[in-house]
Amino acid sequence: MTAASPGPGFSTTAEALRLREWLLGPGQATLVMDQFCAEDFHLIVDDRADVHVNSKDGRFYLGWFPLGRPGTEGEGWKIAVTGTADVRGYQMSFDTETPAVVVAAAVARVLESSQQV
Repeated sequence: MTAASPGPGFSTTAEALRLREWLLGPGQATLVMDQFCAEDFHLIVDDRADVHVNSKDGRFYLGWFPLGRPGTEGEGWKIAVTGTADVRGYQMSFDTETPAVVVAAAVARVLESSQQV
């Protein structure tokens, strides 16, 4: 069965509207942390048990804040890449309840896009 739209918009099927199950809950942070090697990154665990990972050149940062990053509303993960004199850097954040597999995918893509110079 197809529901036709009378004007601008979209059409869909009843099958496409069925409920889905979505990955929920923070999962295992090791899915993220296992992507880093001591050869290229520094790992620090602070007195709050927050984990900080920096690239040895200092341009990449990942912070994991299991209880939330101080001064924020539930920020659990912070990824930042410092820019250059010509190109601005970027940063992204994820909630404490964001599944680690989602954060791991973002980190993997960032790491894949880096190049040694």
